[in-house]
Formats: sequence, C-alpha cells, structure tokens
Amino acid sequence: MTGLDSDDISKTAHAMADAARRAVLPFFRAEGLAAEDKGDKVFDGGFDPVTEGDRAAEAAMRDVLAEQRPGDGIIGEEYGEQPGSSGLTWVLDPIDGTRAFLAGTPTWGVLIALSDDQGPKFGMIDQPYIGERFWGGFGEARMTGPQGERTLRTRAGRPLDQSFLFSTFPEVGTGPERRAFEAVSQAVRLTRYGMDCYAYALLAAGQIDLVIEAGLSNYDIQAPIAVIEAAGGIVTDWRGGPVHEGGRAVAAAGPEQHAAALAILKTMPLD
Repeated sequence: MTGLDSDDISKTAHAMADAARRAVLPFFRAEGLAAEDKGDKVFDGGFDPVTEGDRAAEAAMRDVLAEQRPGDGIIGEEYGEQPGSSGLTWVLDPIDGTRAFLAGTPTWGVLIALSDDQGPKFGMIDQPYIGERFWGGFGEARMTGPQGERTLRTRAGRPLDQSFLFSTFPEVGTGPERRAFEAVSQAVRLTRYGMDCYAYALLAAGQIDLVIEAGLSNYDIQAPIAVIEAAGGIVTDWRGGPVHEGGRAVAAAGPEQHAAALAILKTMPLD
C-alpha cells in the first residue's frame, strides 16, 4: 500500500466535502425535486430514492479525486466501484438520508471514508445545509460549524437506563432484528428515530450514547466508524465483530454502553 499521507488525505477529503456542498445544495428544498425509486430496501415500505442531488454530489467528489488522488480506488453508492493502484479506496455516500433530503429535514449528510483492506482510516460526515462537518482519523477528531471548531469526544460511560439511543427507522430491519433492537430500546432512557448519519455525528460529539441499525452498506457505515473511533467510541456488528462491510451496526460512546447493548443483542435470535 502506498500514499497514506494523512495531511494529503485530510486535505482531499475537505476538498471533496466542499465540492459536494456546492453540488448538492441547489437541489435541497428545491421546488419540484424529482426522485427515482431504486426499490432495493427491505423496510421503510421499500422506498429507496435517488435524486439528481445524489448524483451531482458524487460526481463532484469523483472529479476532486481524479485531480488530486487518481491512484486511489473509489466505491460510491451511485456510480459503483472504480479500482485503484494505491491500495487505498474512498468509500462515498453522496447523500446519506435521501428520504430526509426529499422531506427538507437537515439530518442527511455527505459521507466520505478512506479505507485500506483492514477498514476505514479516515472519515468525514458533512451536513451542508447547517454547515457542520465532523471528521476523524490519524489521531484527531474534530468538528466545525456555526459555533466554531472543536475537538470531538464521546460521552463518558453510563448504564443503559441513563443512555440515549438513536436509529433511523422504527422498523430497523427484519422482524427478528426489530425485536432485538426493541429489547435494547426498552432498557434505555430515551430512543429517537429518523436522524440518518447525523445520529453518528451526535454520538461522536458527545450528545448521545448508542446508534443501532441494520441493513447497512459499506458506504453507510465506514465514515461513521472512522469518526466515532477517533472520538473515543466503538463501532461493531451486533455480535461484537467488524462491521465496515455493512450489515448490523452498533455504535457506542464507550465500553460500558457497548457491552450493555451487546449483552442484550447477543441473546436475541436474528435469523
């Protein structure tokens, strides 16, 4: 593997996020924005939309990579896989939360991750409309937004009955997955839904304790993994293993919350 220059990678990621912002914002809350239904989701009624905003944002990021790091591979939700020669791959979700984007809620985001064959090394969660950006990797975790720039740090340990849990869909996934999620939800202080990738950003920023989801793709989770781990958190599958290729994810602010959630999830049949 070559090309693991942390400064250059960070600079490129910020340039990509800037380009995606410029490309996507004209579509947000635009009158008459159309959406095609890809129809490959097993929950949320099967509605899996894509808009011209998704395509424009990913194309803009790919243009930055073509100029700045042409040897890296790319995996993107809208335009698929492009092999590289460096041993590094950018994993891109141009709009994570397209349903929220269509509804005009600012909980969607642009996800950018840089990975090798072991998983993500650097990640970024960008919310263009409210101007917040969260990034982590190579020994730092930072955010910037309307209140300025600061270090990211997850919450201190606490028991489940004091914890805040987020997920995107109340349905979560399959019937068994939903029942497993609900078992954790019944043990926490507060459960909230519909936050898309912004939930992971809030976890890294120290606002919540857990995000539990299922049915994820690699481009849904790799950027959150890098940001949360850099901020001191933990992200695994529901059995405690790696999750950078997608599937069922549990993201936790720290070991106490993670262990408590897994203690419940591991007892639940999922098939």
